[in-house]
Amino acid sequence: MLRTGLGLATLAALGRPARLLVALGPRQQVVSCNPKLGVHTRLTDEVEEWKIKRTLSMVREMGARWVVEYFPWAYIEPEPGRDSWAHSDLVVEHAERQGLALIARLGYVPAWLRPEQSAPSLLQAESRRIFADFCARFARRYRGAVRYVIVWNEPNLAQEWGFRPPSPSEYSEMLRLCYPALKAEDTSLKVLAGALAPMPSPLSDPLAMDDLAYLEGMYAGGASAYFDALAVHAYGWAYPPDDAPSTERVNFRRTELIRALMVAYGDTGKPCFVTEAGWNDHPRWTRAVSPAERMLYTQQAYDLALRQWPWCEAVAMWAFRFPWPQRTYQDHFSFVAPDFTPRAVYEAVRQYSHQCTMAASLRPAL
Repeated sequence: MLRTGLGLATLAALGRPARLLVALGPRQQVVSCNPKLGVHTRLTDEVEEWKIKRTLSMVREMGARWVVEYFPWAYIEPEPGRDSWAHSDLVVEHAERQGLALIARLGYVPAWLRPEQSAPSLLQAESRRIFADFCARFARRYRGAVRYVIVWNEPNLAQEWGFRPPSPSEYSEMLRLCYPALKAEDTSLKVLAGALAPMPSPLSDPLAMDDLAYLEGMYAGGASAYFDALAVHAYGWAYPPDDAPSTERVNFRRTELIRALMVAYGDTGKPCFVTEAGWNDHPRWTRAVSPAERMLYTQQAYDLALRQWPWCEAVAMWAFRFPWPQRTYQDHFSFVAPDFTPRAVYEAVRQYSHQCTMAASLRPAL
């Protein structure tokens, strides 16, 4: 793909600096009985190439085919008109060599394009076309290597919307600009909208809009014409994955309410991708579960999507590994420690991916 067979002269002609390379190694293939199994990696701030390769090889060894990764616009274009693709190239190259299907999440506004001291999630209306141009350049560079792109992240939360009131109509306008820009570069590219944060109405306030209401607002704003699939976040909190969907709570099957809305608006033919999900086993977080429950629930969630959600293409759990300890409850979402020590949930998923059955020994005591 990007690096195979390219000499130094070719790299220079493409504007890529020559560097010492970590060997890509032979082309690999994911072995798994569940083709929907995936994880959300956090390689954005991982500097060393060997760690990028090791992360993605462990993803493959776990039996996950799908990887969601963040490609921040501000990192790639730190100055106007000057793109730096070196790190993104590494991630894309190693993901492809490991046989992984990469879903790229695009966002994060450069400092030069927003007011001083503003949040990197602030994309002003006059800058949306500039973002669409960046999306087009991303699609052009990785044509054939990246086949799925998510436009933005959790736009129904103020913190992901420049700390302004979330606006489905403005997000629909963003999609209207970005979708044709991406498709013009790669007609086969699948453009994912949404990545909506699960937000039941009882939790809604001016800083967070109910995800179901937000999606209805997107349809009212004409967004349906400007995405090929919908990205959904499906955290379980303290509930098991088979807990019945409810408008009043966050649970894994809340995704089914999102799907029902898509069907109601005539989008039956478009799939869903769960691009964040999972359970946390922090001993003091109020929404956490026990380590044994986390292992079982994670297996069951992958299995539920395989057997009951034909409209769901992938379930990518948050988060495979952080480059350094977060020293918060977030560490207890990870599958692998920063030093690459597998956590118990990693081994449970690896076992499941080769059998697609839940081990009875993992069932929590009642």
